[in-house]
Amino acid sequence: MPKVDRLKCLSTANAIVPLLRSIHQYEERVIFPVYEAVLTGSDANLASTRRLRAEHVEDECFASEVTEILLAIGHGETVENAEAVGFMLRGFFESLRRHIAFEREHVLPMIGVVD
Repeated sequence: MPKVDRLKCLSTANAIVPLLRSIHQYEERVIFPVYEAVLTGSDANLASTRRLRAEHVEDECFASEVTEILLAIGHGETVENAEAVGFMLRGFFESLRRHIAFEREHVLPMIGVVD
């Protein structure tokens, strides 16, 4: 079993969901309305923001699962399948990276935010 910083696992576990919720709320209250206003003006389809909102729900569910495993590790529970944990973390990170990449490439330029 690899050496694990249990305190880091606990602090990360306690931060993931609240941080994601805060970011998602900001996007949904501030960023998306501006983006939709720009799209509405050009008579475009708003499917992108509907998809992004759905991804927010999925990301928060996934974050809850990651939180559970990090709390278990932080409390000293034995990880039966380290590969599965690694796969779960990679899946979570990849999902977030794709979401962020789409927003950087499509949403932010449309609302005048240069990355």
